[in-house]
Amino acid sequence: MKFDTPARQNPIDRLKVVGKPTERIDGPLKTTGRASYAYEHHQEVPNAAYGYIVGAGIAKGRIASIDLSKARAAPGVLGIVTAENAGKIDKGAFYVARPLAGPEVDHYHQAVAIVVAETFEQARAAAQLVKVRYARGKGSFDLAAARARGAAKRPAKPNPELASSTGDFAAAFAAAPVKLDATYTTPDQSHAMMEPHATIASWDGERLTLWTAIQLVTWGVRDMAKTLGIAPENIRVVAPYIGGGFGGKGSIMSDAVMAALAAKQVGRPVKVTLQRALMANNTTHRAATIQRIRIGAGRDGRITAIGHDSWSGNLGDGPETATAPTRLLYAGANRMTKLSVAHLDLPEANAMRAPGETPGMMALEIAMDEMAEKLGLDPVEFRILNDTQVDPESPEVPFSTRRLIECLRLGAERFGWNARSAKPASRRDGRWLVGIGMAAGIRGAPTVKSAARVRLGRSGDVTVETDMTDIGTGSYTILAQTAAEMLGVGIDRVTVRLGDSDHPDGAGSGGQFGAASSTAGVYAACVKLREKIAQQLGFNGANVEFVGGRVRADGASRPLRDAAANGELSGEDTMEYGDLDKRYAQQTFAAHYVEVGVDAATGEIRIRRMLAVCAAGRIINPLAARSQIIGGMTMGAGAALMEELAVDKRLGFFVNHDLAGYEVPVHADIPHQDVIFLDEVDPTAGPLKAKGVGELGISGVPAAIANAVYNATGIRVREYPITLDKLLDRLPADVS
Repeated sequence: MKFDTPARQNPIDRLKVVGKPTERIDGPLKTTGRASYAYEHHQEVPNAAYGYIVGAGIAKGRIASIDLSKARAAPGVLGIVTAENAGKIDKGAFYVARPLAGPEVDHYHQAVAIVVAETFEQARAAAQLVKVRYARGKGSFDLAAARARGAAKRPAKPNPELASSTGDFAAAFAAAPVKLDATYTTPDQSHAMMEPHATIASWDGERLTLWTAIQLVTWGVRDMAKTLGIAPENIRVVAPYIGGGFGGKGSIMSDAVMAALAAKQVGRPVKVTLQRALMANNTTHRAATIQRIRIGAGRDGRITAIGHDSWSGNLGDGPETATAPTRLLYAGANRMTKLSVAHLDLPEANAMRAPGETPGMMALEIAMDEMAEKLGLDPVEFRILNDTQVDPESPEVPFSTRRLIECLRLGAERFGWNARSAKPASRRDGRWLVGIGMAAGIRGAPTVKSAARVRLGRSGDVTVETDMTDIGTGSYTILAQTAAEMLGVGIDRVTVRLGDSDHPDGAGSGGQFGAASSTAGVYAACVKLREKIAQQLGFNGANVEFVGGRVRADGASRPLRDAAANGELSGEDTMEYGDLDKRYAQQTFAAHYVEVGVDAATGEIRIRRMLAVCAAGRIINPLAARSQIIGGMTMGAGAALMEELAVDKRLGFFVNHDLAGYEVPVHADIPHQDVIFLDEVDPTAGPLKAKGVGELGISGVPAAIANAVYNATGIRVREYPITLDKLLDRLPADVS
């Protein structure tokens, strides 16, 4: 099925199941321990051995020699894989980093070997006996230094997304009576997901099966085939449950590759999980940025010039696309953006929840507050004044839906914005300085091709199959809701099977495209199945209805199950898309409001309450969507106040590479959170008229917190995270 015109009325619009708050159908399995994650497929994979990865002890250089003699002689050891005996190893299409070092070492903790033994403890003990001698090379590990010496440049590959220009920014900025020119920094950040990267690999002749933690199964098949040089049809990837990814499990990584190599060598299935201390440096992260934002405006508060330069570093030449929100969020006739990237010999930087928008808005939305203050305008009203209903770079392209002003106004009303003092450091609650801040949020609403198969059994039960994944986001439930709505049955009659490359190619989880795309694929498959059911029951008109487990047309009614009385019926299709994404700017929007308290003596920051008001098309499952938004808000709190991968700029690695040193929010850090969804549909987004929300929740939150801290203390911090050491020497003197 091809979606190339805006959706009209269709069976989804009945909203008997879709749009209702629905508890997750996978919840009982997860809360009782019956959901098998990658490392836990014991029954499917008997007699598995255990692999333990040895990470490189340098960030740049080469392996001079490896002594495996003691490790090979250790109890229980079955084999050891290194670059010397692994055969030819390529890398996939998504990640830049090589999964196995040798002889060159590209980054710290890059895999140099995997030791396989009968037990995990034996593999771990033997891994300590692997002796690697390195020839250390000179590397580049400091983004600021690289920028200062001019090493951060536009990537060699032509890409119009790297720079944009509309009007005459330089002249308009120079002529603006009110202007801001400020630089902001965001640090390297870790995904820090609950489940580590893990894989069980098993060979049956030339056919490889991987039970692994991965967000996009189709990508995993493609990239493993390329890495090992085998046919994609000889690879099966299974990932029914994933314990969080946030972009860090997009495709196969070293755990999967090393497990496959090890299983091949020892002739048995091999289980591998990356030890937590390896994850930060062995896998990927969000890149640090240095961002310069310039805004010029008339005294009436209308933006006349807006410019955004961003520098980041990477092992490859992919930049952090921090200028993305600036290109779309506010009006302004004269504008420019530019992305520059420096080669750094740190671990690879790649996608992390709302790549581009998260770090970009950490800077842009502080700059907007600073500009509002210069103009003497309320921050909310300044944003409303500069709203746009068209793409500011392409005014002929309207937004498909854009209700940002409603989000801002409703949020201000519900949060009590009018009680905010415009004068910083003027409100106290005992020893606490209290402040309120806000920020707008924007995140793209893309859709991608997605397929599904839907089967009707003799009992009238429905089964949905697609290789779409559920990374804790609620995919199982929204796909069940879609099928239930289309076929007129209760959600309890629907079984959903996900995360298996033997199923049709689904969208996968990432980029905030998963929900809208995968449900559209199920919709398409259900349309095919409805046609077969109607034909089987002798209903051939266009007015066939599926309601309450029955099929009705022209005054006649038959039980749905009768269609499968002689055998199961199946419908399979792929939803593909036309050019609606070119004719309309498809985005999601939010307004974030935060209240903080800052201890006037110690500088300790405590979030008191948070509110997000979101406009994101039809909300398929409000219960799960709220969970996604508050998860993003929580992650935004971490980005604002604590998260930072500390770089050892001498030796080139992230020092705090475990959950003891890399701090993330815990329950005590997060107070009451409230979420409001505007009631809207977007007919250009797909047949469900829905958009994703998984990444909107974080976009803008860190800046809202930063603006609240400023309102509380009068201290403007432009370097994230906002830790108490950046406040202490500037706190108001009166602490009474």
